[in-house]
Amino acid sequence: QEDLVESGGGSVQSGGSLRLSCETSGYTFSGACMAWFRQAPGKEREGVALIDVDGSTTYADSLKGRFTISRDNAKATLYLQMNNLKPEDTAIYYCAAGPSGATWFDFLYWGQGTQVTVSS
Repeated sequence: QEDLVESGGGSVQSGGSLRLSCETSGYTFSGACMAWFRQAPGKEREGVALIDVDGSTTYADSLKGRFTISRDNAKATLYLQMNNLKPEDTAIYYCAAGPSGATWFDFLYWGQGTQVTVSS
């Protein structure tokens, strides 16, 4: 049973920072491509960042420089450091797991999400 549990969301003011975590179990974390997605009210879910088994990363163009994805294979945990947050970053953030080499459309397992709210 694959299990992904996000934490670290909350409410911050514009310009603030948050660090999201995603603790996982039930599969080989080190062999999985991991990603963060988000869904804002009234909008479609979008990819935020992904990190593959070799540590290579991909970011949504609009988020480069503000968000950093990382992983700790020993702890089977995924992270997302978010700096200089803006009101438009308000969304539910989800972590997801997929096969090595996954594209944004290949993620198979999902967490329940954590709410991030940024006020101006």
